This record gives sequence, C-alpha cells and structure tokens, in this order.
Amino acid sequence: MVSAYIGVGSNLAGGLASPGEQVTKAVEHLAAMPQTRLLAQSPLYRSAPMGPQHQPDYINAVAQIETALPPEALLDALQTIENRQGRVRNQRWGARTLDLDILLYGEVEMHSERLILPHPGLCERDFVVLPLLDIAPQLSIPGHGKLADIAQHCPRYGAKRVGEVA
Repeated sequence: MVSAYIGVGSNLAGGLASPGEQVTKAVEHLAAMPQTRLLAQSPLYRSAPMGPQHQPDYINAVAQIETALPPEALLDALQTIENRQGRVRNQRWGARTLDLDILLYGEVEMHSERLILPHPGLCERDFVVLPLLDIAPQLSIPGHGKLADIAQHCPRYGAKRVGEVA
C-alpha cells in the first residue's frame, strides 16, 4: 500500500450538486475505490480560477488515500470518477464539474506521457499547498523539500478556507 495525495476541485454544479457538494461526493468515491482507503481530507478552500477568469471560483480540497493501485491505474480510477460526475474536457484550465489530480504517490518521481509525479504545479498553487499543509504539515515533496518551507514561498492566489472572512 502506498500513501497518495489527491487534489480535488470543482467550479461547476453537476446535476443538483454545487461545487462544494461535487468535491465532497468525489472524496466519498475515493474512499470507495477498490484496494484503497481514505486516510484524511482537508477543509474546503475557495480560490479564483487559474485559467480564464470569466468562470466561477473553485472549491478545492486535498485527500490522502492509501492504495494498492499503481500510479496509472489510480489515474484511470480518478478519471472514471470525474466522468461519472459530469467532467467534460473542452478547454485547458476551463470550468469543470470535477478535477482530480494525483499530487503525490509515495516518494515516486515519474514522467510518462500520461502522468508526472509529483504533480508539476503542486508547489506553485496555494489552493493545493494550503489544504495539503492542513493534513500533512510534516510532508516533504520529492525534489522540492519540506511542505512547510514551500508554503512560505508559494505564490498566493487568494485561496481561503470556506467560511473564512476575507
């Protein structure tokens, strides 16, 4: 079993589910995946979109799982969850009902056509670093160093815990 961290984000409602409900539902699906168990889930964060700005804010979280699935099989399982929740891939960094990214897969560093680990944008996104820091403050990112140090230098895009006052 390997500990992996999954970034979860949504800025579009799907069916009757709001972006926050999409994130919560996705974490439930992560917990139900075969050969996998949910270890932790961060609080929800709200952030402005990274890509085109004419879209709603995102709701983000990070989940820690333990899995026996190899990295690319885990990616397949995540994409199945995205598709079940109405994900449509029309535009890079465009609005979406659900986005699931493998941030870390144990200490694995890899670069294939389908998957780069650790996730290449992990250290530059406060909406990933802050929720990750909530559930794994002692974590070290392969090739980048301690998460606590990364958090001090991470660009700020205005990520705030849901319910925080600006």
